[in-house]
Amino acid sequence: MEDVLKKARENFLLKERDLSIYASKDSDAVRLNSMNQDMRTSYFRDIDRIIHAYSYTRYMDKTQVYSFKHNDHISKRIVHVQLVSKIARTIGRALRLNEDLIEAIALGHDIGHAPLGHTGEKILNDISKRELNMAFAHNIQGVRYYMNVENNGKGINLTIQTLDGIMCHNGEMISPIYEPVKKSKEEFLEEYENSYIDLEGNTKCHPMTLEGCVVRISDVIGYIGRDIEDAISLGLFKREDLPKDIVNVLGNTNTDIVNTIILDIIKMSMDKPYIKMSDDVFGALSDLKDFNSKYIYSKSMTKDDYKYYEKGMNKLFSLYLNDIENKNTDSLIYKIFLNTQSKEYLDNTPIKRQVIDFISGMTDEFFLAQVREKVKK
Repeated sequence: MEDVLKKARENFLLKERDLSIYASKDSDAVRLNSMNQDMRTSYFRDIDRIIHAYSYTRYMDKTQVYSFKHNDHISKRIVHVQLVSKIARTIGRALRLNEDLIEAIALGHDIGHAPLGHTGEKILNDISKRELNMAFAHNIQGVRYYMNVENNGKGINLTIQTLDGIMCHNGEMISPIYEPVKKSKEEFLEEYENSYIDLEGNTKCHPMTLEGCVVRISDVIGYIGRDIEDAISLGLFKREDLPKDIVNVLGNTNTDIVNTIILDIIKMSMDKPYIKMSDDVFGALSDLKDFNSKYIYSKSMTKDDYKYYEKGMNKLFSLYLNDIENKNTDSLIYKIFLNTQSKEYLDNTPIKRQVIDFISGMTDEFFLAQVREKVKK
């Protein structure tokens, strides 16, 4: 059996013979904690750990843009991460990069999203700054979840290459060129810790691998056109309302937009140590992002709904915090979260952070049920 497993591992490593000189290799992989080797390569093993985690399952009921829309064709977070994975692996295969690392980063990149998507993230950031004097951002919370919360508070020990790709994936900031910045394990951890203090600086962090750079731009490609299709389905605007100067470069369907940007990136990045777009495509993508912000994201929730959910999240924070302070073990925060967490997590995590970890991990429907029970409109 030992010889068979050795051969199996050699088979796993065969694909590395054809990788670009700029690709991440299995021998580059570094974990925060040592782990016995098995037949799988390190990044392939990261994929397995991510998709078997409970937090991955909760993607199925987390908002992409629109919350609580009764339309089965509107994107959820689970669809988005799969689209990003496929887009990024397409680029990665064309450029001979490590597809396993790309898939691990892509599938894990949004795990830290709070209920209600970016709306919930903004509310939790306000709570975190007020209560802990620390920022909350979904990319940082994703790293925290995998290091300190998942697996009953013991973490799942991903490689720092995967964790770094998740930390630096921010698809809200786009650039015509993405260049990796080499980091040690210590430098990665320092950048992670600083992100709680300097949130703006975190949005500008560079991935340490070219694979992380691919996922960062693929995050944008994965949502920019799909969000348009969702908005058209909901009647927010018509396809002919898209600006002609953008359409002339990228097209006016998700299929055309994705295909145009992917092909442009491959053309501009082949055999290069960076990921790049042409000036025309980058300009059109920037303009489309502005269009989406004005006509989609700013209209995804009414002011009254926002105030209701803001009040609800703040109320839940206060209630759960009070339950911990008074050791109310009948509370849901004990029954479905704290009672399952390790002693190390409980001893080393401030109770306000415990509450934020709990709320941020909620699905939309679970959060809404709690708000309906606890908060009156």
